[in-house]
Amino acid sequence: MAGPIRVVVHPPSPTGGRRVRVDGEILGLAHNISDVAEFLRRAGLEVDPAEVATVAWIDWRGGGPGEWGGLDAGKS
Repeated sequence: MAGPIRVVVHPPSPTGGRRVRVDGEILGLAHNISDVAEFLRRAGLEVDPAEVATVAWIDWRGGGPGEWGGLDAGKS
């Protein structure tokens, strides 16, 4: 690979979940941090689920790791 791995967690969808991409390839729709960690593991990137929210090479777009969207988004 010619450069650093690029991981993007896209903004929450209106129906819930966030698309996860690695180097432009969509890995799936994550509904929580554990899903993101599992997608990365399957792509050969071992990351402890407890550290997913703090890894510098993951670009969280449209909200941080606590934002997942869906019908309950914004409700307390």
